[in-house]
Amino acid sequence: MANRTPPQVEAIILELTLEYPAYGQTRIANEMRGHSVSPSGVRGVWQRHDLETMKKRLKALEAKVAQDGIVLTESQLAALEKAKLDKGAHGQFESECPAI
Repeated sequence: MANRTPPQVEAIILELTLEYPAYGQTRIANEMRGHSVSPSGVRGVWQRHDLETMKKRLKALEAKVAQDGIVLTESQLAALEKAKLDKGAHGQFESECPAI
């Protein structure tokens, strides 16, 4: 396709995405030094690889760790921990004011 992201650029986007799963499409596009790619271009790559949400990117990272046995970086660990905390933060809580 004429407007499709070149395969070598797509590979870099996927590498950065797994390296920094908490980064959004704008941040990944800005990190692409030497390559001209827009945030919507990053999103298009994510959609083709089913990585458009942070939850999906973290799931892909966990799969890569299980498959390849890679060691996680500080930013990857922080993103996984934040996701676990956010997941556990929802639910019931006690309050002195009853619900109406």
